[in-house]
Amino acid sequence: MTFENVRWDEVWQATKDTLIMLGFSLLFTVLIGLALGVLLFITSRGQLLQNGFIYRVLSVIVNITRSVPFVILMISIFPLTKWLVGTSIGVKGAIPPLVIAAAPFFARLVEAALREVDRGVIEAAQAMGASKWTIVWRVLLREARTGIIAAITVTAVTLVSYTAMSGVVGGGGLGDLAIRYGYQRFQPDVMIVTVVLLIVLVQLLQSAGDQLVRKYSRR
Repeated sequence: MTFENVRWDEVWQATKDTLIMLGFSLLFTVLIGLALGVLLFITSRGQLLQNGFIYRVLSVIVNITRSVPFVILMISIFPLTKWLVGTSIGVKGAIPPLVIAAAPFFARLVEAALREVDRGVIEAAQAMGASKWTIVWRVLLREARTGIIAAITVTAVTLVSYTAMSGVVGGGGLGDLAIRYGYQRFQPDVMIVTVVLLIVLVQLLQSAGDQLVRKYSRR
């Protein structure tokens, strides 16, 4: 295969668009998902701010959002996306649905990581008179950081696949390039290049995440 159909300038631009979508969506996903995950944990039974009503409401919202396939979610919130960023297509138009899809997923991973924290450490902090905010910030999040880093890695990899799927509805990036040229114009060389680039990106993200987990696990 000679890759004669591949326009490398377009491939480079699509790669940058994918990285921009991934970077911004991961940032907002971590900020929103971390807060949501902590809130889910501390309002669950037997925790610092136990509140069955809040926990059930949040759980239902998270479960509903997670159950909707990404492409359907992206299409269904077009009006909200346009209201937030002024457009429902392109790189900007892909970021809100990426965050809405990934934040609940990340929140559940954070909640699971926090449940792995030794209960004795929390009780010791309470016995020393630490405030609830101090326990959350200095005990829970610190003790669960390796699990949270692993959760960020898994979420980042998931977001790569979501960015590719966003190309179905004009989301931009490598997924859009693969669909417009590789699929619609029957150019397999373009498809191969985009797939390889996505695989490389996933491998880099996974390797970086694994290294951070090993680094903080030794501390």
